Amino acid sequence: MGGLVDQAGGPAPAAADDLTRARQAWEASMLQALERLRPAIQQQSPERLAMLSRSVWSAGRIHLNYWGRPVTVELPAQRASYPDTGQPVPTFDLAMLLFYLSTADGVGFAGRWIGYRELPGGLFYHQAFQGYTGERLARAFGETPQAFERVALALGAEPLPGVGEWAFAVDPLPAIRLAAILWPGDDEFPARASILFDAAAPHFLPTDGLALLGAGLTSRLLKAASAPPTASG
Repeated sequence: MGGLVDQAGGPAPAAADDLTRARQAWEASMLQALERLRPAIQQQSPERLAMLSRSVWSAGRIHLNYWGRPVTVELPAQRASYPDTGQPVPTFDLAMLLFYLSTADGVGFAGRWIGYRELPGGLFYHQAFQGYTGERLARAFGETPQAFERVALALGAEPLPGVGEWAFAVDPLPAIRLAAILWPGDDEFPARASILFDAAAPHFLPTDGLALLGAGLTSRLLKAASAPPTASG
């Protein structure tokens, strides 16, 4: 399984180019910061890291789900792997996990949705974020909301009836919740879509990391839609 950002891309070349540039900048920023982060993690209690991140500390490892798949983070070695295969987690995803563990402060879900512009420092990059997330989803699903529902449910997302008819939530990490919302187009208005964040998300990842989770959710929805149907019966 490749890194989260390696799964980004989609049907719109311009959006893909924008995403590539943003991805490269954010990867470089986070990986550089990771080297400064490692000593700080080393000094913290793994039991406390697990508690604040809604994870489990057992047998020298923190156990949690990442995009619905179990992973373990070994401390103090700061290595991560998939227990079902024993394969190591790719470097960038390891960075995401370590940032999550070190940032988490244990607050609960806020139960309130915010856009990228409302994240710390997100206002300046909001338009770009919308370009390679919401706009791509609107192009792909604006005329076929049932397909949007199908792929969202297939990815394990939960419907959000109080938010919108075509709104679904997913937890890529135990304490981070994202929503994908589609407003189909009609004769008067074009289709729109947005990726939103539970307002508590900045307590668990920096804004760069949250942007990449939003891009990852977009990519997963688009790839699920383009995947060939599986044989049944």
